[in-house]
Amino acid sequence: MKKKEYKKQLYNLQVQLVKFQRHVIEKDLKVCVIFEGRDAAGKDGTIKRFREHLSPREARVVALGKPSDRDKKSWYFQRYVPHLPSGGEIVFFNRSWYNRAGVEPVMGFCTEEEYRSFMEEVGSFEQMLVHSGMIFIKYYLDISKEEQKRRLEARKKDPLKQWKLSPIDMQAQKLWKKYSKYRDKMFEKTSFVFAPWHIIHSDDKKTARINAIKHFLSQVEYPEKDEKLLIYDNDVVCEFDPVCYDKGLIAP
Repeated sequence: MKKKEYKKQLYNLQVQLVKFQRHVIEKDLKVCVIFEGRDAAGKDGTIKRFREHLSPREARVVALGKPSDRDKKSWYFQRYVPHLPSGGEIVFFNRSWYNRAGVEPVMGFCTEEEYRSFMEEVGSFEQMLVHSGMIFIKYYLDISKEEQKRRLEARKKDPLKQWKLSPIDMQAQKLWKKYSKYRDKMFEKTSFVFAPWHIIHSDDKKTARINAIKHFLSQVEYPEKDEKLLIYDNDVVCEFDPVCYDKGLIAP
């Protein structure tokens, strides 16, 4: 996508996001959007474009660090509950409780029993969120192994991006197949009818951002919605099913 076209589309879509937020505030809606994905898949940049022109008082980003000793002794979902949206708020989770479906078992940060318990409980937890009236949407940003390698190498060389490079990121290429295995289990077991996974192919960052916003806005209702702006490319974003693999939206 050319820079001029990207900026034009992004501006128009961010205007729509502002309209949506105004509706959320007026109607006391609760909106929770989860962004998961491969290391270096573009979660930070995508969330930034969603939130860039929204009122910061009613649009928050949640990116939790390592669990404390108290967190480790608590019900797993407990540390996330205080960060869920209240009426009139939009919350973007930059990684979420789904750490336990991917990063933690891959890196050995949880036991097999803890992993199984999570996979059994997460459906009930998310069903409660949806049943409460929350607008709840899950995205997974996926990239090819080659593109991930290129981005991670670029982070090493760029002094302004080195903060993004963690010890876990450094293992991403080596553990590629193991991450794929747990990712696929996560899709299969936790893409619920009431809370499905939406896969975003993000080798091209600009195209991914534009289509992510289009898809999100197409899923919600608000006054003065311009449907013509929200036609997204389903070769870039699709709800999880085997077709995603056939299209190459999910890296093997």
